[in-house]
Amino acid sequence: MYSRHTEIPTLDTRPGWQVEARYYNQAALALRRLGPEIRLPLPILKHLDLILQPDAWVVVDRVLNDMPVVAWTAFRAAHRHNLHRPVACELRLYHSMATMVTNRALACMADRLTVALAQEDQRIPRGQVIAFRSRSSA
Repeated sequence: MYSRHTEIPTLDTRPGWQVEARYYNQAALALRRLGPEIRLPLPILKHLDLILQPDAWVVVDRVLNDMPVVAWTAFRAAHRHNLHRPVACELRLYHSMATMVTNRALACMADRLTVALAQEDQRIPRGQVIAFRSRSSA
């Protein structure tokens, strides 16, 4: 599991950050179905990858030996009752231009996870509906 985001000092930390529910829900579903750690290349951000883990989402720079750029951590989703409400978290910035990456990374994550989850759905065998026997008219 990737852990450099906990070892490297941050430039800025924003504790009151909100992640839109659609992003959080999709990432949580993908982590349940596809594995405990998912690494997604971000094609619109040429040399950046997004690493999804249950406790953190980290954008890393492949060229700089997976140096973290931005990380979403400390999700406050325990005992969550509203699936449509944003999830509070902590945003950690490791690069001076990290804020320019956040929205693009989340949008790209949503696109990539939609494709990955659709491919996973095709691999799952579908059940069959069995017709009830007709009742006798006795």
